Amino acid sequence: MSWEIPFVFALLLLALVSFVWEKLSPDLTALTLFAILLATGILSSKEAFSVFSNPAPITVAAMFIISAALDKCGVIEWLAASMNGLSKLKYKKFLFVIMLIAGIVSAFINNTPVVVVLMPVVLTLATKIGVSGSKVLIPLSYASIMGGTCTLLGTSTNIIVSSVAENAGESPFGMFEFAFVGIPIFVAGIIYMLLFSNRVLPDRETLTSILSEAERREYIAEAFVVSESEAIGKTLKESGITKLSGIRVIDLVRSGVSLQTRMYSLKLLAGDRLVLACRASGMAKARNLQGLDFDTEKQVGLEQIAAHEGLLVEGILGPNSEIIGRRLEEVNFRQRYRMVVLAVHRKGRNLREHLETIRLEFGDTLLMLGTDEAIQNLRGSEDIIMMDRQPIPTKRKTAKVLTVVGTIVAIIAAAASGVARIEVAAVIGCVILFLSNCIRPKEGYAAVQWNILFIIFGMLGMGKAMEVTGASNWLADQMITGVTAVTSEGIRPYVMLACLYLLTNILTEILSNNAAAVLMATLAIGIAESMGVNLRPLLFAVAVGASASFSTPIGYQTNTYVYGAGGYRFFDFFKAGFALNIICFLIAIIVIPMIWEF
Repeated sequence: MSWEIPFVFALLLLALVSFVWEKLSPDLTALTLFAILLATGILSSKEAFSVFSNPAPITVAAMFIISAALDKCGVIEWLAASMNGLSKLKYKKFLFVIMLIAGIVSAFINNTPVVVVLMPVVLTLATKIGVSGSKVLIPLSYASIMGGTCTLLGTSTNIIVSSVAENAGESPFGMFEFAFVGIPIFVAGIIYMLLFSNRVLPDRETLTSILSEAERREYIAEAFVVSESEAIGKTLKESGITKLSGIRVIDLVRSGVSLQTRMYSLKLLAGDRLVLACRASGMAKARNLQGLDFDTEKQVGLEQIAAHEGLLVEGILGPNSEIIGRRLEEVNFRQRYRMVVLAVHRKGRNLREHLETIRLEFGDTLLMLGTDEAIQNLRGSEDIIMMDRQPIPTKRKTAKVLTVVGTIVAIIAAAASGVARIEVAAVIGCVILFLSNCIRPKEGYAAVQWNILFIIFGMLGMGKAMEVTGASNWLADQMITGVTAVTSEGIRPYVMLACLYLLTNILTEILSNNAAAVLMATLAIGIAESMGVNLRPLLFAVAVGASASFSTPIGYQTNTYVYGAGGYRFFDFFKAGFALNIICFLIAIIVIPMIWEF
């Protein structure tokens, strides 16, 4: 064994640790691997950069743009608004309908925008039928995942594995070839959730539950420090403001800049604005504070300062939010949105301390306090998706709707009939949408989740390294030796298929579906060559195993998105999803060999 093979395995192990540790983002981990492979000479520049000619990431990017166009023209929101009548249904019937809708739509467009748009609607309807959001959000995510397994376009992992198959000399996967195994999984998943949802889904409180009843009924008051105030030169604590009952200082604004993260250490200056959260009983005390003025002072050019009833709302960071990766202080959150963040829910934890040090992440749920006007303005932002009510449908333009839907149908038809390869049809479709002004190029580029593309590129580089160093063949030989030792020749391919599926599924739950798909598809090629069996059933096992992520909230993006919104804990996904993982496994290992023979 050459030194390159253990070195590649060491890199792979470090990557697994980094993915789980989460100190580096997954895309940065993948790019770091790519850079190390280049720097050490494991891959030549020609070999390394050949991964950028792989059509899979381009196809995935095109589908992000097409999904965004469908969203922009109002089709998904129209669908969401048309679901209002579901509030009259019983819980089980309601669950069936939303899972059916989410699954069918997710089979043809990227499932993340489907979940993003439907989630506020589903939460509102759940409240009307008398169930908590935690009873419906996991099924919504699971349905979008299972729907994605039914077509080539349904999920990026299907596109990636199809591309790997083609590079290995296989014919690309057909548009509806996945339906043979995807539809049984989708049907079984819905039946499972309908039968066991009450047992396996938790009844969780939302983020507002961490506040006392008094904190939920507060007024927002803005005041400024007058020039003759005795508080000038003192900290908030020294001034005595923080000692008053029924009053909380939630922000200090100086020269238009929020100093919320440092307000307790700063000395007050004339003209400083204090943002106060006051209970009803505290409003009178606030008005009587010496040195603070709540009235208009035209002579100093300050705008009207008034008290408004504060409203608590929850919002979740979308995948394309501009504030992901930044701290609240960096984005000047208070001034930008006129809202104050009181807590952050992330990965099963409610965070209320040292919010200024937290870098915001995709899927973070923010508990915010603001006026009704500020909340209405925030509804127009794409950075934060409000959870307290369903979105107002945008005005649909019939011509654009027909163009977008027609383009999607044409892409599916062209790829399914063999008239054009999927990447060719997808790119042409994007150009048509740009030229017809269904979506502007700037909006399309912003909709692409570039971090996912760089994960794919980085892991394609690792797959290439495993191939050129012989690491994948060596690992394949070890797996074959182990399986051979305990099985007879007749059932050996079936056992290997089951092992590939399970290993892919485990990696998906702790890494990401795209990374697992690339690595395991590379390994499947080595196994098929060594065993002398048909590669296609092994690749389908990898594709399905990489998508069927139900046991953790980190394996699939839609799980991550509903994690905070539903107030879930990590174990909630294992409790609800482990049995579903087993069901999908059994269906896959039974159906796949029946359709694609070894």
